[in-house]
Amino acid sequence: MANGTAAAANGTAVDLKAAFREVYLQLKSELLEDPAFDYTEDSRLWIEQMLDYNVPGGKLNRGISVIDSYKSLKEVNELSNDDIFLASALGWCIEWLQAYFLVLDDIMDNSHTRRGQPCWFRQPKVGLIAANDGILLRNHIPRILKRHFREKSYYVDLLDLFNEVEFQTASGQMLDLITTHEGEKDLSKYKMPVYRRIVQYKTAYYSFYLPVACALLMSGENLANFVAVKEILIEMGTYFQVQDDYLDCFGDPEVIGKIGTDIEDFKCSWLIVQALERANEGQMKVLYESYGKSDPTSVAKVKAVYGDLNLQAVFAEYEGASYVQLISSIEAQPSKAVQEVLKSFLHKIYKRQK
Repeated sequence: MANGTAAAANGTAVDLKAAFREVYLQLKSELLEDPAFDYTEDSRLWIEQMLDYNVPGGKLNRGISVIDSYKSLKEVNELSNDDIFLASALGWCIEWLQAYFLVLDDIMDNSHTRRGQPCWFRQPKVGLIAANDGILLRNHIPRILKRHFREKSYYVDLLDLFNEVEFQTASGQMLDLITTHEGEKDLSKYKMPVYRRIVQYKTAYYSFYLPVACALLMSGENLANFVAVKEILIEMGTYFQVQDDYLDCFGDPEVIGKIGTDIEDFKCSWLIVQALERANEGQMKVLYESYGKSDPTSVAKVKAVYGDLNLQAVFAEYEGASYVQLISSIEAQPSKAVQEVLKSFLHKIYKRQK
């Protein structure tokens, strides 16, 4: 990795993202030359296009937070070239994992767009080949880990971590699918414990715990000593998803970059769970008749019930209480470096608008 890239990664957020993207290009070229498979010209081109379409297109927050977290844990102002490269490689493994989930999720949900472009399986020549592409994305992760971490003392722990988090996320997706899509639409299933369980497994482990766990392993730590940190990050991930659900309905589409469809899609959203806990008989009737229907009148009726129940104020209260609780849990951690990592995560998401 060039010195310039290391300097950039130790610099501003813009520089850091650019340096991070450079590592993607290296990892991609290594995968396209993997000696375990004899690529043809066509297959190499397919994989390159598939990777470029699905892996680097998001906000890259999960991946970059591995570097940020590692820097905080090391308690240094600047990281070495090697450390930046390795932290970036682990960050990209998380982005690869995310791409794998999203490619397959979009097929399962019959989605149309992702990150402002058509879903990969909607591309004319792709279709259900995307299912195999998802499997390949998942298999690229151990190839990257083997190439760059095989000699590290924490190699087996990394493999275990990625395998366990993948299992937790896929199990969360299963919970979501059977709760949301199984047979008739049944709002009576949408209760807070169900919501929390789906969110924790489907989102919080891979989005919040995994980046910090990667940084801890790189720092030579034993994850068994950081169960309390895991619990804080899972709570943070839950709070993040509640924000997402709130913004889907009440956020500005110009700011969040998409038009929310949770009501139309019969999603087990925090808002519908809160509404069902508070609704009177008349409001309950409206929710049961209108939730999950895609016509604008039904959507407007659901939003009117949300307004009547003052869910915006309920969310504001939840957001404030969550922040106080999280700060208190974070400040109970013995390590100041760990506190810094956790506070950095929290401050990135607290009161976000997108």
